Amino acid sequence: MIKTNRLRRWGSSQVCRTLFLWAGLSIPCVVASGDYSDHEAVQQVIAAAQEAGVDPDWAQQLIDAAERQQSILDAISRPAEKTKAWYEYRKIFLTDRRIREGATFWSAHVDTLQAVAARSGVPAELMVAIIGVETYYGRITGSYRVIDALATLAFDYPRRSTFFTRELEQFLVLAWESDKDALALKGSYAGAMGYGQFMPSSYRAYARSYEGGGAPDIWDNPADAIASVGNYLKAHGWRAGEKVVTDGIADGPDPAVFEGGLKPRKTVAALALEGLEPTEPLNPAELVTPLWLEEEDGMRYWLGLQNFYVITRYNHSAMYAMAVWELSQAIAAAHAGS
Repeated sequence: MIKTNRLRRWGSSQVCRTLFLWAGLSIPCVVASGDYSDHEAVQQVIAAAQEAGVDPDWAQQLIDAAERQQSILDAISRPAEKTKAWYEYRKIFLTDRRIREGATFWSAHVDTLQAVAARSGVPAELMVAIIGVETYYGRITGSYRVIDALATLAFDYPRRSTFFTRELEQFLVLAWESDKDALALKGSYAGAMGYGQFMPSSYRAYARSYEGGGAPDIWDNPADAIASVGNYLKAHGWRAGEKVVTDGIADGPDPAVFEGGLKPRKTVAALALEGLEPTEPLNPAELVTPLWLEEEDGMRYWLGLQNFYVITRYNHSAMYAMAVWELSQAIAAAHAGS
């Protein structure tokens, strides 16, 4: 007897071939090859997945089905963080509707959010905001087949080929180990999946089942998605009960002050000597990240603390982290007033 999940794993071409062999027939299946069947790097990807326990024939069939998508290459070349000023980027996420629906999502999953917040130390509003920014609370999770997205970027996007090749390998493992239909899984143009838009490597490292048993279902189970987001932030160093970011007062700082990256590297005291001070008391020895983002009426300044840096581990962008933080505060206020 054939198990249903095994049929899903093998895909139509392998199922067809296997059934013909069982029937004692030698009629070959005619299956259209994808765009990457003969790519020189495919065998390296398959070999890496095989080391993790993936059947190489199955992996070959899955990659054979992958199709190159030019729209993916177009989309990744113009992310909003690179093309918009902060005040324009902010307007995408800080809308009345997204705030209102965030409060609704919180109310619908209040017990789960409270439990995960207690486990992880991550505030409920922050987990809601991340899911709100990523997928509008699970409503917009992406329309590209993950296999197409990852294959396209692994094999046709040289600038980040190494990263996406690794993610493709991880996806093969993830798909092999799960009960999901590998060809039906959809996500963003970059291959991010589910409510929280986890990349395959992040899923395998940080996704968690809320109930604690079985493979986490971040695609259809909001409780698992919430648990996974909370665990991701906790694993990346979230400090429960500590501040995230504070406003700064600038007195002619050198623009080079803001070119040190996202990781907190300078003390509050050192930045004060360079012309940037917090508007509220902070430990002078605390490491912070100096930030300046463009408002409609000029630059605005902040000091990002460790928890702000943790949010940027989800998406390596100060504008992303600021949008998540401000949305989380707006959602918290809306939830408290509902």
